Amino acid sequence: MSGFSPPELAYLSERRLGRLATVGADGIPHVVPLGWTYNPALDTIDVTGRDLGRTRKFRNAVANHNVALVIDDVLPPWRPRAVMVRGQAQALSEMAGPDGEPPGAIIRIRPVQVISWGLEPGHP
Repeated sequence: MSGFSPPELAYLSERRLGRLATVGADGIPHVVPLGWTYNPALDTIDVTGRDLGRTRKFRNAVANHNVALVIDDVLPPWRPRAVMVRGQAQALSEMAGPDGEPPGAIIRIRPVQVISWGLEPGHP
């Protein structure tokens, strides 16, 4: 069973941009926009990217596994929608992709809490 509801999964299937919040070893929050994918086999959010293993977000996920990811948008005239995933991150240096080719580093987010709003049909 997924940690995401059917409306959340439908919304996630339409989006590719999110904002990841991590916390550095110094306790200072760090928030960055990034691309991500939903991994249905593991029910996780997987973050990859160019030179991901060299980034602050990767180093922060190594030092502190607590992260939050927000995927959101606003429909006119003013209808905010979002899925927020609070979870535990695994910062993995070497991973193999579905085709067997190594995509490099990955941050895999295992949801602990999923909160969403504005996803209901006909929501004002």
